[in-house]
Amino acid sequence: MCEAHAFILKNGEEEKVLESVDVVELEGDEVKLVSIFGEQKTLKARLKLY
Repeated sequence: MCEAHAFILKNGEEEKVLESVDVVELEGDEVKLVSIFGEQKTLKARLKLY
């Protein structure tokens, strides 16, 4: 199993939102992130692949 870091794109710049992300859940127009340490963040966002 591996973890990732989550970033948002603001004004063309990447901003780190959460480290060691283990769970990513899509809920309508929101993205819920959960780290391996139990920290949770919910963002009004969409996923983008690079």
